[in-house]
Formats: sequence, structure tokens, C-alpha cells
Amino acid sequence: MSASGGTRAIVAALLANVGIAIAKFVAFLISGSSSMLAESVHSLADSGNQLLLLLGGRKAKKQADREHPFGYGRERYVYAFVVSIILFSVGGVFAIYEGIEKISHPEEISNPIVPLAVLVIAIGLEGFSLRTAIKESNHTRGKQSWVQFVRRAKAPELPVVLLEDTAALTGLAFALVGVGLSVITGDGVWDGIGTLFIGVLLVVVAVILGIETKSLLVGEGATDADHEKIVRAIESTPKVDRLIHIKTLYLGPDELLVGAKIALAPDSELRDVAETIDEVEGRIREVVPIARVIYLEPDVYVPPVDVELNTSAIVIKSAD
Repeated sequence: MSASGGTRAIVAALLANVGIAIAKFVAFLISGSSSMLAESVHSLADSGNQLLLLLGGRKAKKQADREHPFGYGRERYVYAFVVSIILFSVGGVFAIYEGIEKISHPEEISNPIVPLAVLVIAIGLEGFSLRTAIKESNHTRGKQSWVQFVRRAKAPELPVVLLEDTAALTGLAFALVGVGLSVITGDGVWDGIGTLFIGVLLVVVAVILGIETKSLLVGEGATDADHEKIVRAIESTPKVDRLIHIKTLYLGPDELLVGAKIALAPDSELRDVAETIDEVEGRIREVVPIARVIYLEPDVYVPPVDVELNTSAIVIKSAD
């Protein structure tokens, strides 16, 4: 994911959510609808989330120093994880509480035209935000399904915005149905039920975001495709006898660490070893440009041995 693409999606979502949050809160003050209050808090939480994502992206650009020798790329994961917590606590839990309260003590909605009009406008604005996120995601999604993209993306911003906007549109649909049924039936319980559905939806989305971001925080290796490219780049280098083992780790969405032990000829001179390592590094960066930190350990390959135990002796034989 390009940083500019992620930033465009975040800014579009931020502008939409700020305007929507204000309109929803005004509609709540006029109508007293709990769905509108839950939705205004939801949009307010989303606005804060987008600010956090922008802040995380800015902090991730700090240069590496002695305290953080591999840089600050994971700041983006930290702030994305905080987003999931805010979405859960501020948006989801509040909406569930408000929904239960309105179901227990239903109130008739006054001036229903205002909240209904605001909801319709909000659906249009959220649709614009989601359309922007989809457009930016398609640049890097390739042939992956949307579920695969959200689960496998190493840059957290677009998956977060996609999930937030999808949840927002679904929540608006719940609110529209809840308010509409309350107006038609004259029973405010439906407004509370719509609010409750919004809260459950936000909690589910927050849990999904938390799980996926936690995996990035713990540390994920290269994708299968990039791993295969790196292995082929190493093994295709003329003076490399074989790849003994390899490990990779994302230091941030745009920076991959590669550590590998490679077998060279036993009689290799120091100059040949240095030249071979430089060549391998160049080949890796050519096929996977984000592999910016590479550590290669030259070694001599020693075939493993099989040990067979019997009642009389231990037989050791070389493996083929």
C-alpha cells in the first residue's frame, strides 16, 4: 500500500465523519432518538480513529536511532491497535448501553423528518468515504478477496478504514430501520433495538481489528509470494551452494528484515565471500524492494547425520 493512498483514504473518512458526527448530534438534540446519539458517538469515535492513524503514520517516519535501531515503522501498528480499543470501548459499549436503556424506557421520537434526512445524507457521505477506500485498496489488493486483503495486508490503514466505513454504513442502515419503525409504529422500542444492533456491530468489528492488528504487533514474516522470491534470489546466485535457513520479519508496513544463513564453497576466499554477499543482497532487493535490512551469514554446509540405535551398537551414517 502506498502511503499516499492510505492517507487519501484516511482524510476522506475523517472529513466525512466530522461532518456526519455534527449532523447526527444535532438530529439527536432535535428528535431525542437514541439511534442518532449512538451514531453520533460512533462517528465521533471514527473521527478520533482517523486522527490516530494519521499520527501513527507521521511517527513511523522518524529516523532510526540508538534506542530504536530498526526504526519506528511499527508505530503504525500500535496506533491501529489503539483504534480497535477505542472503537470497542467508546463506540460499541456506549451504543449497547444506550440501546438497553431505550428498550427499557422507550420514548417517542419527535420531529422524525430530521433524523431520517440526516441518516440518508450520512449514508451518501459514508458511501463516498468507502468508495475512496475501495479505490485505493484496489491498487494493491490484486487478485485477493476482500477478506484475504484485510487479513494479509501489512499496512493497517486501509483495512481499518474499510472495516470502519463498512460498519458505519451497516450501522446507518440499522439506525434508519430503527427510527423508521419507531415512527411507523409509534413505539420507541424499535429505536432502542436499532441502537443495540449498532453497538453489537461495533464490538464485532473492533474485535476483528484487534485480532488482525495484534498479529502485526507480535511480528509477521514475509508473504508467501515474497518469501519464494527471496529464496529463489538467494539460490540462483552462482557462488551460493545452498540456502541453509532463512527468517523474515516486517519492521513496519514498508520495511522487511531478512536474515539468512547461506552455504559457500569451503575454500572461498574472504574477497569472494564479501562479493557473493553483496550480490545476494542486490538480488533480494531487486525482487523485493521493501527488504531494506538484510543480514547474511556465510557458512559451510555440513550434511546432517542419521543415528540408528540397536541393541548392540550405535551406527552412524552420512545422509545422502
